[in-house]
Amino acid sequence: MDPNSPRSHRSGGASSFNAVPALVVVLVVGVILGWAFLGDDGPVGIGPTSTTLSTSGPTDPTDSTDPTDTTDTTDPEGGTTTVPGAETTTTAAGEDLPPLQGLAFEPFGTAKQPTSIFSLPGDDRVFVAERFGQVRVFAADGTSSTFLDLTDRVLAGGIEQGLLGLTFHPEYATNGRFYVYYTDRPDANRQVSEFRVTSDPDVADPSSERVLFERAQPAEATDIRHYAGMIQFGPDGYLYVASGDGASARTHPQDPKTFIGSILRLDVDGGDPYAIPATNPFVDGVDGAPEVWAYGVRNPWRFDIDPVTNLLIMGDVGQGDIEEINVLSILGGGYNLGWANMEGSRCFFERPCNPADYTQPVVEYDHSVGCSVTGGVTYRGLAIPELHGTYFYGDWCEGWIKSFRYTGAGVTDERDWTEELGAQGQLNVFGRDGDGEIIIGRMGGDLLKLVPVR
Repeated sequence: MDPNSPRSHRSGGASSFNAVPALVVVLVVGVILGWAFLGDDGPVGIGPTSTTLSTSGPTDPTDSTDPTDTTDTTDPEGGTTTVPGAETTTTAAGEDLPPLQGLAFEPFGTAKQPTSIFSLPGDDRVFVAERFGQVRVFAADGTSSTFLDLTDRVLAGGIEQGLLGLTFHPEYATNGRFYVYYTDRPDANRQVSEFRVTSDPDVADPSSERVLFERAQPAEATDIRHYAGMIQFGPDGYLYVASGDGASARTHPQDPKTFIGSILRLDVDGGDPYAIPATNPFVDGVDGAPEVWAYGVRNPWRFDIDPVTNLLIMGDVGQGDIEEINVLSILGGGYNLGWANMEGSRCFFERPCNPADYTQPVVEYDHSVGCSVTGGVTYRGLAIPELHGTYFYGDWCEGWIKSFRYTGAGVTDERDWTEELGAQGQLNVFGRDGDGEIIIGRMGGDLLKLVPVR
């Protein structure tokens, strides 16, 4: 295997999409805090190993337990959630839903190599970033138009280059600010920029660009890969940015003084172009770059921050044989995920190694199962209250979709949905609509919405 292999490019990738329409889609009118187990057959394992979260790091939280993880089936708003064997689900609004029989995908639209899917809560529009430099906005009627065109400044010469990240400011409704991560022309530098919407809510102003930072690919890198590029605001109001190792594994990921192989945390409201959050682990800049919040990652292709639990759940693409999912509380920081001394829970360049020195993945699988993890999202939507708090993720090469729930005690309720949903090869991104329902994007262009079958 090529030691600088990308997150994709293995054989066995794309498989044709076969959408299965939902029998009934029921929209529930409130956010459901309860959760219940789906089915009677027990969880299905997703890989050879699962490990509990190691909370190493200088400012780890004392409690990252999911507040929705409770054995009490009474909803605080008056309803109850499904329990095993129950025939119906009663929502917080008191509405009975037919039994959940399974899940299906229905077509949502198409986009040219989608890399990011974002929606504003309660908004019926969906914004999709395309790798070649456009952001498209999808209306409720299924039509789409160009929201932002950056093709004049985005370099997308390699499959891991291009417009890689999109997120909107928490106060977007009043300030009209949003952010993108892209590789720029002509040098393919990593760049995070702020833009603003125009008076037309469906059109952004490309001339409003304000660059937050621009960093070159490592000088010793021999490949144009591992940019990562996911960006998202946490419930703390800070912007989290995934920066891959730049195909330079031996040099930078274990050095928190660089932006390479790290997760950054920025305060975009406190300075020009940004300030450093006071709780960042290297805020004084002595032992690490002030922007660095976590380090030791290879190519963290998509993470998701769950506002209910304050957990950042991230897929990090492996090199030799291990793909991994990491869970980090945003209440802490300074996490060292181990790359390139470790790949997953195994020693890699450092032999022997001490796993206790690093934050361990909560789930990992080897390349007999898949070859390139696509980090997903935690479900907090309205239509499937039975799956609240369930994290969905997939594999780019094999196209399977799996899920688990995470509690302070570890991973539970692992499930493989491939038999129901079909193999979705070249699964590039997970996102949500304005109601919190999951939408996936495949590299070939398909956008598919996850719906319940009742």
